[in-house]
Amino acid sequence: MLTVLLLTAWRGRLQGGLLVAASAVTALWCGAAGLYAANGMPPFSALSLLEVLRNTGWFLFLLKLLGLHRGATRGVRLLSAVTLALCAGLAGLILANRYSMDILLAASPSTYFTNLGLLLLSVAGLVLVEQLYRNTAIEQRWAIKSLCFGVGVMFVYDFYMYADALLFDQVDNSIWSARGIVVAMMVPLIAMSASRNPQWSLHVFVSRHVVFHTAALLGAGVYLLFMAAAGYYIKAYGGTWGGVAQVVFLFGAVVLLALLLQSGHLRSRLKVFVGKHLFRNRYDYREEWLRFTQTLSTLERGATPKPTIVRAIADIVESPGGVLLERGEGGNFEPTACVNVDRSVAKRVDADAPLLGFLRDRGWVVFMDEYQRNPGNYDGLALPEWLEEIPDAWVVLPLMQSDTLVAFIVLTRSTTRGTLNWEDSDLLKTVGRQAASYLVMWQATDALSESRQFEAFNRLSAYVVHDLKNLVAQLDLVVDNSKRHLHKPGFMEDALQTIESASAKMNRLLGQLRKGRSETGPARSVDLAEVLETAVAARRANAPRPVLESCLEKLYVIADRDRLAAVIEHLIQNAQEASRSDGHVTVRLSADDGWALVEVEDDGCGMDADFIAERLFKPFDTTKGNAGMGVGVYESREFVRGLGGEITVESSVARGTLFNVKLPAMAAPMRQMRDQKAREAAN
Repeated sequence: MLTVLLLTAWRGRLQGGLLVAASAVTALWCGAAGLYAANGMPPFSALSLLEVLRNTGWFLFLLKLLGLHRGATRGVRLLSAVTLALCAGLAGLILANRYSMDILLAASPSTYFTNLGLLLLSVAGLVLVEQLYRNTAIEQRWAIKSLCFGVGVMFVYDFYMYADALLFDQVDNSIWSARGIVVAMMVPLIAMSASRNPQWSLHVFVSRHVVFHTAALLGAGVYLLFMAAAGYYIKAYGGTWGGVAQVVFLFGAVVLLALLLQSGHLRSRLKVFVGKHLFRNRYDYREEWLRFTQTLSTLERGATPKPTIVRAIADIVESPGGVLLERGEGGNFEPTACVNVDRSVAKRVDADAPLLGFLRDRGWVVFMDEYQRNPGNYDGLALPEWLEEIPDAWVVLPLMQSDTLVAFIVLTRSTTRGTLNWEDSDLLKTVGRQAASYLVMWQATDALSESRQFEAFNRLSAYVVHDLKNLVAQLDLVVDNSKRHLHKPGFMEDALQTIESASAKMNRLLGQLRKGRSETGPARSVDLAEVLETAVAARRANAPRPVLESCLEKLYVIADRDRLAAVIEHLIQNAQEASRSDGHVTVRLSADDGWALVEVEDDGCGMDADFIAERLFKPFDTTKGNAGMGVGVYESREFVRGLGGEITVESSVARGTLFNVKLPAMAAPMRQMRDQKAREAAN
């Protein structure tokens, strides 16, 4: 049988031809041995010569494989010469003696040398098998290990038999008689290796229907054998009613067998079992998985992922498109993506719909063709009316994450694919779980993005409310003082300046609300001394009045003037609120190795080290109760850091606080700009 299979599948390749020849000579030798055992024909000398020819065929095949793996090195050529010379010498010895069975059984010099030669041939075969296995790459050994084991066992048995013959001067009849069975047992192993090596040209296809019916017939036969044995024992030990019990039992067994053979569920399970375990897979799962993952991972920035998920799954079964229904608020499923499907066709599926319960509990893929032919396979599943009315509805695939139904996809019918089976179902369920993970990830990303937008808006609102609170405090102070100083011209001038400043700041806040907090005024060269004078002047109406010291140097920084003035003003305000009305608040400006240093010092209540480390710069943490927002110092530090600077604090309880604002400074920006323009003109 192996020879016929190899011969019909041979494609003219040398190694395949050598395998066919080795198998054919082995079959010829087996047939001759069987004829000799039956009637003593052909002569034993011809049988021995066929055995040498059998070994020579396997030697040539193994040497060819060994030469392919090792590139026909000098060692391989030497091994080839020795083994073939040994075969030729032993064949010549057999032809010269022409000994028969009588000579084989009797002790004689010719028998001894013949057995010794056959023993050496078995050793040579084992050496070739060992060299082939050892010189094959580890990742390729799975393809030849069955061949090595099968041919190796054949040579091991020959070694055992001829070693025993040399020891006892004759061949043992029992060992000789079992030899053919041992060789026949090795045929499946050789065929297995041949099927794993396409270059040996063995590729036999057996129809799934043939295997299914054969398996069913075999199962029925085994079942009837067991039932017959059980009926026999019932009759033998059933007493008076044994014969009646046997008839009833056998008739019931036949009826049960007929019912089982007519069971569509059992037949479906048997077909799936045969397809899974006896045939190659329809898909290259590695290629399908890589393609599916690549499709999902190459989603363009800003594009919605949901149509991509539908398209990636539809491509697996060559479907033109489909519709994705995703779980929404309240557990209802809404159509959220359509590919080559009219969106108006798909309708909402309520949370209590039988389809959702079935998909959630079973996780099955619903094949519409099978559902229409035999709804009983789906335990009486009821589909939504709009789904049954779609003529091209083909597959309903649940997207499951763990035990949660995230969404489901309805695929439309393919024009190139026929009936889908269990393998399509397994692949679709697997990619469905992967798609569900992607969908949940994208949902979480969208939710996080939306949450961050709300967080940014709330943060902006807190900053704006904080600034408005300060402006309201200034206006309240003007209103309170106006009752006592309204008749003074100086007060009126200061009040108008305060109102004008508050109006400008409110307009700036409105602009920030329209554009976002990150939209600030233009960053340009700012005279830091002027900024400090503006901030101090804005806080002089409050006690204690701030004093500006050591502000003789001209230092410039690159910043938004209004924002920088607001930061200094906020630090002055905090110093005033922490001090008594008769206390002192001092503002200084100095330079240190390219840095501008702004100091705001007070002699107020101060802060301990734990408060500075854990609470001072923490947003929304305030000691002012309902009067404070807790974002002023935090916002000031973030703004200064954005300019490349830093804010540090030195404070002692009951002794006061010193805020240090360190900013990168420019000594004379106008002169530097003129020098830069002069250099550009010269170039």
